[in-house]
Amino acid sequence: MKAAVAAPEGDFKVPRAASVLRHSVTESIRNAILVGRFAPGERLPERELCEMTGVSRTLVREALRQLESEGLIHVIPHRGPVVDRLTPEQAEGIYQVREELEGLACQLFAEHASDAQRKALQEAFQALKRAMTHGTALEKLTAKNFFYQQLLDGAGNEALTTTLRLLNSRVMLLRSTSMQAPGRSKKSLAELADVIDAVAARDGKAARRAGSLHVRNAAKVAIEILRQGDEAAEEESAAAT
Repeated sequence: MKAAVAAPEGDFKVPRAASVLRHSVTESIRNAILVGRFAPGERLPERELCEMTGVSRTLVREALRQLESEGLIHVIPHRGPVVDRLTPEQAEGIYQVREELEGLACQLFAEHASDAQRKALQEAFQALKRAMTHGTALEKLTAKNFFYQQLLDGAGNEALTTTLRLLNSRVMLLRSTSMQAPGRSKKSLAELADVIDAVAARDGKAARRAGSLHVRNAAKVAIEILRQGDEAAEEESAAAT
């Protein structure tokens, strides 16, 4: 029997502006998955999603198609959409790519960002620290994503940004996973502070090392959580047979 869990904080209702409605519905469902409203392997009933977002089935279905293309969900015949469950091996592959690309982004930012972009990154880091201390799970994740957006903007490499955006949903899912670990938020901030220091010194090589180390440390935490989840699932399955 599935244990009851407290619902994560957050309002997933979406604004009614026609020009942004489709995007808003997709973002709302994506955020609900990322903060644990729907767990890996859990079904996404259309009726529940309509009630959660306050929109029609048509818009929900369009959002689900987009999330499927991002690799965040998959559709099982006769069962419907289900939140994807990343394996430790899949996570390891994603982190290997992230380490190279985000390390490069840190280096390029340190070497090429304008003064305005450096200021924006520093402000994003301060906002991230506030969110990590006082924010909800969704606010923490949003602040972390905003920090990385400023980093990519200042890196000034379109191919790099496009490549990371293709992985964005799965990267966010892993980011959300690693942030669950006790003490990880504090360590994450310390690692990113090293990136900020290297950027301020315009030391590209140091920024790359700091950015790569941050991803490697997050990888260790997230992959261990995924492995523990797989082991628990196997034990539960064995006990049920």
